[in-house]
Amino acid sequence: MASLLRLQALAPALNVPRSRCFLSPFHLASVATAPLARRLSTAASTNSPEPPAPDSDLESGLYLVATPIGNLEDITLRALRVLKCATVILSEDTRHSGKLLQHYNIKTPLLSFHKFNEREREPSILRRLHEGEAVALISDAGTPGISDPGMELARLCAAEKIPVVPIPGPSAAIAALSASGLPSNEFTFVGFLPKHGRSRRDRLEISAREAATQIFYVPPHGIHQFLVDAASSFGDSRSCVIAREITKLHEEFWRGTLGEANEAFATRQPKGEITVLIEGQLISVDETPSEDFLEHELRELMTKGHTLSAAVKLVTEATSAKKKDVYALALRLFGK
Repeated sequence: MASLLRLQALAPALNVPRSRCFLSPFHLASVATAPLARRLSTAASTNSPEPPAPDSDLESGLYLVATPIGNLEDITLRALRVLKCATVILSEDTRHSGKLLQHYNIKTPLLSFHKFNEREREPSILRRLHEGEAVALISDAGTPGISDPGMELARLCAAEKIPVVPIPGPSAAIAALSASGLPSNEFTFVGFLPKHGRSRRDRLEISAREAATQIFYVPPHGIHQFLVDAASSFGDSRSCVIAREITKLHEEFWRGTLGEANEAFATRQPKGEITVLIEGQLISVDETPSEDFLEHELRELMTKGHTLSAAVKLVTEATSAKKKDVYALALRLFGK
Protein backbone atom coordinates (compact mmCIF):
# COMPACT_ATOMS: atom_id res chain seq x y z
CA MET A 1 0.00 0.00 0.00
CA ALA A 2 2.83 2.38 0.90
CA SER A 3 4.46 1.69 -2.48
CA LEU A 4 1.22 2.44 -4.31
CA LEU A 5 0.76 5.72 -2.39
CA ARG A 6 4.30 6.77 -3.30
CA LEU A 7 3.60 5.99 -6.96
CA GLN A 8 0.39 8.00 -6.85
CA ALA A 9 2.31 10.91 -5.29
CA LEU A 10 4.91 10.68 -8.04
CA ALA A 11 2.33 10.68 -10.85
CA PRO A 12 1.71 14.46 -11.06
CA ALA A 13 5.44 15.19 -10.99
CA LEU A 14 6.01 12.73 -13.82
CA ASN A 15 3.32 14.37 -15.93
CA VAL A 16 1.29 11.13 -16.34
CA PRO A 17 -1.45 11.79 -18.91
CA ARG A 18 -5.06 11.84 -17.75
CA SER A 19 -6.41 9.32 -20.20
CA ARG A 20 -10.05 8.77 -20.99
CA CYS A 21 -9.21 5.14 -20.20
CA PHE A 22 -8.54 3.65 -16.79
CA LEU A 23 -4.89 3.38 -15.79
CA SER A 24 -4.30 0.35 -13.60
CA PRO A 25 -1.81 0.47 -10.70
CA PHE A 26 0.43 -1.83 -12.75
CA HIS A 27 0.40 0.60 -15.67
CA LEU A 28 0.99 3.53 -13.31
CA ALA A 29 3.89 1.67 -11.72
CA SER A 30 5.52 1.15 -15.12
CA VAL A 31 5.12 4.84 -15.96
CA ALA A 32 6.53 5.93 -12.60
CA THR A 33 9.61 3.70 -12.49
CA ALA A 34 11.38 2.70 -15.69
CA PRO A 35 10.80 5.96 -17.61
CA LEU A 36 11.98 8.11 -14.63
CA ALA A 37 15.70 7.92 -15.39
CA ARG A 38 15.03 8.42 -19.08
CA ARG A 39 12.83 11.47 -18.44
CA LEU A 40 15.37 13.07 -16.10
CA SER A 41 18.20 12.34 -18.53
CA THR A 42 16.27 13.85 -21.44
CA ALA A 43 15.34 16.95 -19.44
CA ALA A 44 18.95 17.45 -18.37
CA SER A 45 20.36 17.09 -21.87
CA THR A 46 17.77 19.06 -23.85
CA ASN A 47 16.22 21.28 -21.18
CA SER A 48 13.03 21.17 -23.25
CA PRO A 49 9.49 20.10 -22.27
CA GLU A 50 8.39 16.56 -23.06
CA PRO A 51 5.80 16.25 -25.88
CA PRO A 52 2.23 15.48 -24.76
CA ALA A 53 1.24 11.80 -24.57
CA PRO A 54 -1.65 10.45 -26.64
CA ASP A 55 -5.08 10.33 -24.98
CA SER A 56 -5.06 6.55 -24.51
CA ASP A 57 -3.14 3.97 -22.57
CA LEU A 58 -3.50 1.35 -25.31
CA GLU A 59 -0.37 0.42 -27.18
CA SER A 60 -0.69 0.07 -30.93
CA GLY A 61 -1.76 -3.41 -32.00
CA LEU A 62 -4.61 -5.72 -32.89
CA TYR A 63 -6.82 -6.55 -29.89
CA LEU A 64 -8.97 -9.68 -30.23
CA VAL A 65 -11.84 -8.94 -27.84
CA ALA A 66 -14.22 -11.70 -26.74
CA THR A 67 -17.82 -10.54 -26.38
CA PRO A 68 -20.93 -12.12 -24.79
CA ILE A 69 -22.48 -15.16 -26.46
CA GLY A 70 -25.88 -14.21 -25.07
CA ASN A 71 -26.00 -12.57 -21.68
CA LEU A 72 -24.66 -9.03 -21.94
CA GLU A 73 -23.23 -9.26 -18.41
CA ASP A 74 -20.65 -11.79 -19.64
CA ILE A 75 -18.00 -9.25 -20.62
CA THR A 76 -14.82 -8.41 -18.74
CA LEU A 77 -13.79 -5.02 -17.38
CA ARG A 78 -10.66 -5.23 -19.52
CA ALA A 79 -12.73 -5.86 -22.66
CA LEU A 80 -14.86 -2.78 -21.95
CA ARG A 81 -11.75 -0.65 -21.40
CA VAL A 82 -10.13 -1.82 -24.64
CA LEU A 83 -13.32 -1.19 -26.64
CA LYS A 84 -13.54 2.33 -25.19
CA CYS A 85 -9.88 3.12 -25.83
CA ALA A 86 -9.43 1.61 -29.30
CA THR A 87 -9.14 3.84 -32.34
CA VAL A 88 -11.65 1.70 -34.21
CA ILE A 89 -13.62 -1.52 -33.64
CA LEU A 90 -13.81 -4.08 -36.43
CA SER A 91 -17.19 -5.78 -36.22
CA GLU A 92 -18.72 -8.75 -38.00
CA ASP A 93 -22.16 -7.06 -38.00
CA THR A 94 -22.12 -3.38 -37.03
CA ARG A 95 -25.87 -3.34 -36.31
CA HIS A 96 -25.59 -6.30 -33.92
CA SER A 97 -22.45 -5.00 -32.22
CA GLY A 98 -23.93 -1.51 -32.01
CA LYS A 99 -26.43 -2.80 -29.45
CA LEU A 100 -23.62 -4.05 -27.20
CA LEU A 101 -21.70 -0.78 -27.48
CA GLN A 102 -24.83 1.27 -26.84
CA HIS A 103 -25.59 -0.83 -23.74
CA TYR A 104 -22.18 0.10 -22.28
CA ASN A 105 -22.15 3.66 -23.69
CA ILE A 106 -19.09 3.04 -25.87
CA LYS A 107 -18.65 5.63 -28.62
CA THR A 108 -15.69 4.11 -30.52
CA PRO A 109 -16.30 4.05 -34.32
CA LEU A 110 -17.34 0.72 -35.86
CA LEU A 111 -16.07 -0.69 -39.15
CA SER A 112 -17.57 -3.78 -40.74
CA PHE A 113 -15.22 -6.76 -41.02
CA HIS A 114 -16.74 -10.08 -42.09
CA LYS A 115 -16.00 -13.08 -44.28
CA PHE A 116 -17.19 -11.28 -47.42
CA ASN A 117 -14.96 -8.21 -47.08
CA GLU A 118 -12.06 -9.20 -44.80
CA ARG A 119 -9.57 -9.67 -47.67
CA GLU A 120 -10.51 -6.27 -49.06
CA ARG A 121 -10.19 -4.60 -45.63
CA GLU A 122 -6.90 -6.19 -44.53
CA PRO A 123 -4.45 -3.85 -46.39
CA SER A 124 -6.00 -0.66 -44.95
CA ILE A 125 -6.19 -2.16 -41.45
CA LEU A 126 -2.52 -3.19 -41.59
CA ARG A 127 -1.63 0.33 -42.72
CA ARG A 128 -3.51 1.84 -39.77
CA LEU A 129 -1.75 -0.53 -37.38
CA HIS A 130 1.66 0.38 -38.81
CA GLU A 131 0.74 4.05 -38.27
CA GLY A 132 0.31 3.37 -34.56
CA GLU A 133 -3.43 2.83 -34.12
CA ALA A 134 -5.01 0.44 -31.62
CA VAL A 135 -7.54 -1.72 -33.47
CA ALA A 136 -10.08 -3.90 -31.66
CA LEU A 137 -11.70 -6.87 -33.39
CA ILE A 138 -14.97 -8.42 -32.22
CA SER A 139 -17.33 -10.99 -33.71
CA ASP A 140 -21.10 -11.21 -33.30
CA ALA A 141 -20.54 -13.36 -30.21
CA GLY A 142 -17.68 -15.15 -28.48
CA THR A 143 -13.98 -15.09 -29.31
CA PRO A 144 -12.84 -13.65 -32.68
CA GLY A 145 -11.02 -16.02 -35.00
CA ILE A 146 -12.69 -19.14 -33.56
CA SER A 147 -15.06 -20.13 -36.38
CA ASP A 148 -15.41 -16.37 -36.95
CA PRO A 149 -13.48 -13.76 -38.99
CA GLY A 150 -10.07 -12.72 -37.66
CA MET A 151 -7.80 -15.72 -38.05
CA GLU A 152 -6.17 -14.49 -41.25
CA LEU A 153 -5.81 -10.92 -39.99
CA ALA A 154 -4.09 -12.18 -36.82
CA ARG A 155 -1.74 -14.26 -38.96
CA LEU A 156 -0.84 -11.28 -41.15
CA CYS A 157 -0.20 -9.09 -38.09
CA ALA A 158 2.04 -11.72 -36.54
CA ALA A 159 4.00 -12.03 -39.80
CA GLU A 160 4.53 -8.25 -39.90
CA LYS A 161 5.58 -8.08 -36.21
CA ILE A 162 2.43 -6.19 -35.21
CA PRO A 163 1.35 -7.07 -31.65
CA VAL A 164 -1.70 -9.33 -31.47
CA VAL A 165 -3.31 -9.09 -28.02
CA PRO A 166 -6.01 -11.56 -26.88
CA ILE A 167 -8.67 -10.17 -24.53
CA PRO A 168 -10.15 -13.49 -23.32
CA GLY A 169 -13.76 -14.08 -22.47
CA PRO A 170 -16.80 -16.10 -23.60
CA SER A 171 -16.54 -19.06 -25.96
CA ALA A 172 -19.52 -21.28 -26.72
CA ALA A 173 -17.32 -24.37 -27.15
CA ILE A 174 -15.62 -24.03 -23.76
CA ALA A 175 -18.83 -23.04 -21.96
CA ALA A 176 -20.62 -26.09 -23.39
CA LEU A 177 -17.74 -28.43 -22.59
CA SER A 178 -17.48 -27.26 -18.98
CA ALA A 179 -21.15 -28.05 -18.32
CA SER A 180 -21.51 -31.11 -20.55
CA GLY A 181 -20.46 -33.82 -18.12
CA LEU A 182 -18.32 -35.39 -20.86
CA PRO A 183 -14.55 -35.86 -20.40
CA SER A 184 -12.88 -32.44 -20.64
CA ASN A 185 -9.24 -33.39 -20.02
CA GLU A 186 -8.81 -33.83 -23.78
CA PHE A 187 -11.02 -32.55 -26.57
CA THR A 188 -11.02 -31.66 -30.26
CA PHE A 189 -12.74 -28.49 -31.44
CA VAL A 190 -13.99 -29.20 -34.97
CA GLY A 191 -16.31 -26.20 -35.34
CA PHE A 192 -18.56 -26.09 -38.39
CA LEU A 193 -18.38 -29.08 -40.72
CA PRO A 194 -17.77 -28.66 -44.48
CA LYS A 195 -20.93 -28.00 -46.50
CA HIS A 196 -20.16 -30.68 -49.10
CA GLY A 197 -21.79 -33.99 -48.09
CA ARG A 198 -18.81 -36.24 -48.78
CA SER A 199 -16.32 -33.93 -47.05
CA ARG A 200 -18.66 -33.65 -44.07
CA ARG A 201 -18.94 -37.44 -43.70
CA ASP A 202 -15.18 -37.88 -44.11
CA ARG A 203 -14.55 -35.41 -41.27
CA LEU A 204 -17.05 -37.21 -39.04
CA GLU A 205 -15.29 -40.52 -39.73
CA ILE A 206 -12.01 -39.01 -38.52
CA SER A 207 -13.66 -37.66 -35.36
CA ALA A 208 -15.37 -40.97 -34.66
CA ARG A 209 -11.98 -42.69 -34.30
CA GLU A 210 -10.57 -40.16 -31.81
CA ALA A 211 -10.52 -40.83 -28.05
CA ALA A 212 -11.04 -37.15 -27.16
CA THR A 213 -14.43 -35.46 -26.79
CA GLN A 214 -15.45 -33.93 -30.13
CA ILE A 215 -17.02 -30.44 -30.28
CA PHE A 216 -19.05 -29.19 -33.25
CA TYR A 217 -20.91 -25.99 -34.10
CA VAL A 218 -24.16 -26.78 -35.90
CA PRO A 219 -26.62 -24.27 -37.43
CA PRO A 220 -30.21 -24.87 -36.22
CA HIS A 221 -31.47 -25.71 -39.71
CA GLY A 222 -28.79 -28.42 -40.05
CA ILE A 223 -29.19 -30.28 -36.75
CA HIS A 224 -31.32 -33.11 -38.18
CA GLN A 225 -28.85 -33.96 -40.96
CA PHE A 226 -25.91 -33.61 -38.59
CA LEU A 227 -27.37 -36.13 -36.13
CA VAL A 228 -28.13 -38.62 -38.92
CA ASP A 229 -24.58 -38.37 -40.28
CA ALA A 230 -23.04 -38.46 -36.79
CA ALA A 231 -24.97 -41.58 -35.78
CA SER A 232 -23.82 -43.25 -38.99
CA SER A 233 -20.16 -42.52 -38.20
CA PHE A 234 -20.07 -42.70 -34.39
CA GLY A 235 -22.83 -45.29 -33.84
CA ASP A 236 -26.22 -44.89 -32.15
CA SER A 237 -24.87 -45.75 -28.70
CA ARG A 238 -22.26 -42.97 -28.46
CA SER A 239 -23.13 -40.39 -25.78
CA CYS A 240 -23.66 -36.79 -26.81
CA VAL A 241 -24.72 -33.43 -25.41
CA ILE A 242 -26.61 -30.82 -27.41
CA ALA A 243 -26.14 -27.33 -25.93
CA ARG A 244 -28.44 -24.62 -27.21
CA GLU A 245 -28.85 -20.90 -26.45
CA ILE A 246 -26.03 -20.95 -23.88
CA THR A 247 -26.30 -18.10 -21.31
CA LYS A 248 -29.64 -16.99 -22.79
CA LEU A 249 -33.18 -17.21 -21.40
CA HIS A 250 -33.97 -20.54 -23.08
CA GLU A 251 -30.62 -22.23 -22.39
CA GLU A 252 -30.84 -26.01 -22.84
CA PHE A 253 -28.48 -28.94 -22.33
CA TRP A 254 -29.90 -32.12 -23.86
CA ARG A 255 -28.06 -35.33 -22.89
CA GLY A 256 -28.36 -38.84 -24.25
CA THR A 257 -27.08 -41.11 -27.04
CA LEU A 258 -26.91 -40.18 -30.70
CA GLY A 259 -29.69 -42.66 -31.39
CA GLU A 260 -31.90 -41.00 -28.78
CA ALA A 261 -30.96 -37.57 -30.12
CA ASN A 262 -32.12 -38.55 -33.60
CA GLU A 263 -35.51 -39.48 -32.18
CA ALA A 264 -35.78 -36.45 -29.92
CA PHE A 265 -34.92 -33.91 -32.63
CA ALA A 266 -36.75 -35.61 -35.51
CA THR A 267 -39.86 -33.54 -34.77
CA ARG A 268 -38.14 -30.50 -33.25
CA GLN A 269 -36.92 -27.42 -35.06
CA PRO A 270 -34.68 -25.77 -32.45
CA LYS A 271 -33.72 -22.11 -32.65
CA GLY A 272 -30.49 -20.38 -31.75
CA GLU A 273 -26.84 -21.36 -31.89
CA ILE A 274 -26.14 -25.06 -31.22
CA THR A 275 -23.00 -26.74 -29.91
CA VAL A 276 -22.89 -30.55 -30.11
CA LEU A 277 -20.40 -32.57 -28.06
CA ILE A 278 -19.81 -36.28 -28.67
CA GLU A 279 -17.82 -38.54 -26.38
CA GLY A 280 -14.59 -39.98 -27.69
CA GLN A 281 -14.06 -43.57 -28.71
CA LEU A 282 -13.61 -45.82 -25.69
CA ILE A 283 -10.76 -48.36 -25.63
CA SER A 284 -12.27 -51.78 -26.14
CA VAL A 285 -11.64 -54.17 -23.28
CA ASP A 286 -11.25 -56.94 -25.85
CA GLU A 287 -8.48 -55.12 -27.64
CA THR A 288 -5.00 -56.10 -26.51
CA PRO A 289 -3.28 -52.88 -25.37
CA SER A 290 0.09 -51.96 -26.76
CA GLU A 291 3.23 -52.09 -24.64
CA ASP A 292 3.52 -48.30 -24.91
CA PHE A 293 0.02 -47.92 -23.48
CA LEU A 294 0.77 -50.32 -20.60
CA GLU A 295 4.02 -48.49 -19.87
CA HIS A 296 2.22 -45.14 -19.77
CA GLU A 297 -0.42 -46.48 -17.36
CA LEU A 298 2.18 -48.05 -15.07
CA ARG A 299 4.26 -44.88 -14.94
CA GLU A 300 1.18 -42.80 -14.15
CA LEU A 301 0.20 -45.05 -11.25
CA MET A 302 3.73 -45.25 -9.87
CA THR A 303 4.05 -41.45 -10.05
CA LYS A 304 0.88 -41.17 -7.99
CA GLY A 305 2.45 -43.29 -5.24
CA HIS A 306 1.15 -46.79 -5.98
CA THR A 307 3.46 -49.70 -5.28
CA LEU A 308 4.64 -51.82 -8.17
CA SER A 309 2.32 -54.70 -7.27
CA ALA A 310 -0.66 -52.36 -6.83
CA ALA A 311 0.05 -50.68 -10.18
CA VAL A 312 0.27 -54.06 -11.93
CA LYS A 313 -3.03 -55.13 -10.36
CA LEU A 314 -4.85 -51.95 -11.41
CA VAL A 315 -3.56 -52.05 -14.98
CA THR A 316 -4.45 -55.75 -15.32
CA GLU A 317 -7.99 -55.16 -14.08
CA ALA A 318 -8.52 -52.19 -16.42
CA THR A 319 -7.27 -53.93 -19.58
CA SER A 320 -7.29 -57.29 -21.27
CA ALA A 321 -3.55 -57.71 -20.74
CA LYS A 322 -2.32 -60.76 -18.85
CA LYS A 323 -0.99 -60.12 -15.36
CA LYS A 324 2.29 -61.91 -15.97
CA ASP A 325 2.98 -59.75 -19.02
CA VAL A 326 2.20 -56.52 -17.14
CA TYR A 327 4.34 -57.67 -14.18
CA ALA A 328 7.27 -58.52 -16.45
CA LEU A 329 7.03 -55.10 -18.09
CA ALA A 330 6.92 -53.41 -14.69
CA LEU A 331 10.04 -55.24 -13.55
CA ARG A 332 11.84 -54.24 -16.70
CA LEU A 333 10.86 -50.61 -16.27
CA PHE A 334 11.40 -50.17 -12.57
CA GLY A 335 13.85 -52.94 -11.79
CA LYS A 336 12.18 -54.16 -8.58
